[in-house]
Amino acid sequence: MADSAQVAKAEAFRALHDGPEPLVLVNASDASIARIVVEAGYPAIATSSAGIAWLMGYADGENIPREEMLWMVRRIAERVDVPVTADMEAGYGTEPKAVADTVRATVEAGAVGLNIEDGTIRSSEPLLDFDLAVARIAAGREAADETGVPAVLNARCDVFLRGGTGPEALAEAIRRCNAFREAGADCLFVPFARDAETIGALVEGIDGPVNILAGAVSPPIPELKRLGVARVSIGGLLSLAYATLARDAAAELADGGAYGFARGVILHPEMNALMAGA
Repeated sequence: MADSAQVAKAEAFRALHDGPEPLVLVNASDASIARIVVEAGYPAIATSSAGIAWLMGYADGENIPREEMLWMVRRIAERVDVPVTADMEAGYGTEPKAVADTVRATVEAGAVGLNIEDGTIRSSEPLLDFDLAVARIAAGREAADETGVPAVLNARCDVFLRGGTGPEALAEAIRRCNAFREAGADCLFVPFARDAETIGALVEGIDGPVNILAGAVSPPIPELKRLGVARVSIGGLLSLAYATLARDAAAELADGGAYGFARGVILHPEMNALMAGA
């Protein structure tokens, strides 16, 4: 029987996709960042698969073993009181059974939502076969339902991320996302759709809530709201931001021994109190 608290979190997370404002998710790579994001008032946490991989010493792209990814998902879920949705890459296996296994394991780790993508790392076949990609989402939906937790399945379409451009790429993204929706996806994620015209066309063409990956060149959130976007996430950007800080701090120390990077940082007692209150 599903844990009642986890079911309640799943229902709350599901409802956030239907609110008057876009659901903004600041992707975290560890429990400390998750705690900071929750303290800032965000109603849910998304994990960053890239951020977790980098934190654990792996390159992004399913190089981190599923068990290590799940270890961090569990740790984050244990240390925050809000819903957690996990980026589980391509499901750690090509076949639908692998996706189903990953969905069950992710819910067992305490998450109430997860991403599954249809991209590959093969240049000759950047996207999974259409029918296989749809079957994987259907298997994930069935597995999620079997847990008794109404987990939010966020199906990611990598047409643009894998280099697709123009009207053909847009049409394929819409085709895949609508098929994923029919197979049981709750939200449709199309990263690297960056301009307002493309994002608006996706929202108009996709029969379900649309998740956009925001970055430095993306329309601001008020504009995404106007376009009808339901969910906004930032992927590995926060992880890259603090990796950049670490790189710049190391360079500053090496070049003259100054400590400018230490100005304005969270102080040790404040950080300790934040973690102790988790």
